[in-house]
Amino acid sequence: MAHIAHIGLGGNLGDAEATLRQALRALDGLPGTRCLATSRLYRTPAWGRLDQPAFVNAAATVQTTLAPEALLDALLALEREHGRERPDGQRWGPRTLDLDVLLFDEQVIDTPRLKVPHPHLHERAFALLPLAEIAPDARIPGHGTVQAALAVVETGGLAPIG
Repeated sequence: MAHIAHIGLGGNLGDAEATLRQALRALDGLPGTRCLATSRLYRTPAWGRLDQPAFVNAAATVQTTLAPEALLDALLALEREHGRERPDGQRWGPRTLDLDVLLFDEQVIDTPRLKVPHPHLHERAFALLPLAEIAPDARIPGHGTVQAALAVVETGGLAPIG
């Protein structure tokens, strides 16, 4: 059975623009997965920890036969291929590539490894703005559409690249 998943991409180390472009292309190469749409890249001020470079963010919509945690595993492998390290206990720090399952169909998933919709998606302009470009009517369970969530968050500081 095919599922529709929305993936958030980000990075702020090395050539983040090139890394995100490579990752967007690589989504098509994941097992049982086809990339349906990609957003533009956006420059985003550092978030969470301010003592780091600005981020580059994007979003993609994929059709996949993978189960949610299998998709997560494939995304984590892609992060590692791009040099992503996850030091224990460090959150919101600099990274070469971050790939998040934002939405998976309209499912609510709450396991130790995966939470969908992605926690706080409805509050984060850096995820909502690129996602709204490609899937404005996608539903965030418990929060309405992506477009409605974007309408009530501050997007100042985010700028499309190119």
